[in-house]
Amino acid sequence: MSNARANNMTPPVSNSLREYARGMAGGLMFSLPLLYTMEVWWAGFVAEPMRLVLYVAAVFILLLGYNHYVGLHQEASRWEVVIDSVEEMGLGLIVATGLLFLLGQIETDHTVFETIGKIVIEAMTVAIGISIGTSQLGGSDEGEEGGGKKPRKNDATFGGHIALAGCGAVLFASNVAPTEEILMIAAESHLVKLLGLVLLSLAIAAVILYYIEFTGSARLRSPSQGFMTVVVGTVLSYAVALVVSAAILWFFGRFDDVALLTCVAQIVVLGLAATLGSSAGRLLLQ
Repeated sequence: MSNARANNMTPPVSNSLREYARGMAGGLMFSLPLLYTMEVWWAGFVAEPMRLVLYVAAVFILLLGYNHYVGLHQEASRWEVVIDSVEEMGLGLIVATGLLFLLGQIETDHTVFETIGKIVIEAMTVAIGISIGTSQLGGSDEGEEGGGKKPRKNDATFGGHIALAGCGAVLFASNVAPTEEILMIAAESHLVKLLGLVLLSLAIAAVILYYIEFTGSARLRSPSQGFMTVVVGTVLSYAVALVVSAAILWFFGRFDDVALLTCVAQIVVLGLAATLGSSAGRLLLQ
């Protein structure tokens, strides 16, 4: 997953980390509804080992084809395509394991085979999202500058940014808000895991907006950008995500006859999906 591999150069560590982070954010963006879906969790529980092996093999073949024909660097050798595909599957396993743990879907009362099945089922979809996110969602601003085209100026007002973030949050959160899984996860979540979801949401907002150079991110950056700019922008995106999450959950009746703490937990759980949308929306919807 490196631009410089095709030229037989060793990429800077910062570039590699940025590509990995962009890929993981893309993986979450494209696969998040499945990570919240109970039927997918149960598919991992009951899947036979041979079915899992065939599923992994099929996804690996898809990744090989995508990385060869449409990937980050189309002139890469076959070995480099294989390495990219293996890396994407590895990142998919990491992302799926971490998020399933925070959502309370990896518990000590599950057998090893049940846990592995659930992780593998989710991770393969995440891996495809990582491949697409790495190659398609970044670098366009720099490419335009290198090609002599001036990047579009970020002339959106504060209200404009709020509107863009709100639209993105609605698009993402509405996919999972009506499902029973949100209430189930919230009711079973411990305070530590909810805090982990809050921190993860804030981290996702920060890296999408200011670090991984998604398409359109150059329009949010300025030469005078400092630490407080990043903090304010991150908190703004997360605040919009929480407000949108609360509004959607209320609309679907998820607060009816439910304890206050469970309502708050639902907002935090759904807030992760909404944060992906609010942050990406400020970039991709402009």
